[in-house]
Amino acid sequence: QVQLAESGGGLVQPGGSLELSCAPSGRPLPSYAMGWFRQAPGKEREFVAAVGWSGVAKEYADSVKDRFTISRGLGNGTVTLQMSSLLVEDTAVYYCAALRGLGPMPQRAVAYWGQGVQVTVSQ
Repeated sequence: QVQLAESGGGLVQPGGSLELSCAPSGRPLPSYAMGWFRQAPGKEREFVAAVGWSGVAKEYADSVKDRFTISRGLGNGTVTLQMSSLLVEDTAVYYCAALRGLGPMPQRAVAYWGQGVQVTVSQ
């Protein structure tokens, strides 16, 4: 069994920054990629960013490229999403996920989901 515990969500003003963390527990996931997805009200869940098992290969959605940075601690496997220059349209529930690998269809590669954490960007 695998649990993914997200933390770090909250309310931030447009242009601000926020950092999300995801701590895996349970069965080790050394060969899995890790990623973040988000779902805004009334919209489908969408890919945000992912990092490969070694922490080197990274992929980003075009909408967050150059604003968000994903990183992975190889020791404890904690995955961090640093978000800057936040926009109102970044408001969503953000989900951590363990993926079987990186590729063109990340949602199909998800093996485990976290519970989600709310990020609200508003004045």
